[in-house]
Amino acid sequence: MRELVRTNDTVLVTAIEALLKGAGIIHLIADQNMSVLEGSIGILPRRILVADEDIPRARRLIASAGLAHELRP
Repeated sequence: MRELVRTNDTVLVTAIEALLKGAGIIHLIADQNMSVLEGSIGILPRRILVADEDIPRARRLIASAGLAHELRP
């Protein structure tokens, strides 16, 4: 799996997760439960991971939703 997006914005994570689920792209939200350790103040970013073979399709999906600026290089 490779990192697709890294962000502190929980709304963005939810939106991207919905896009990926809708397209049937299997993904993993890493560090989602780290808020327990940080005291829920949002300083630790969440990472959206996608299987290597799904990266091109996931990147096109995110870009077509107007979120290309959020993609990792």
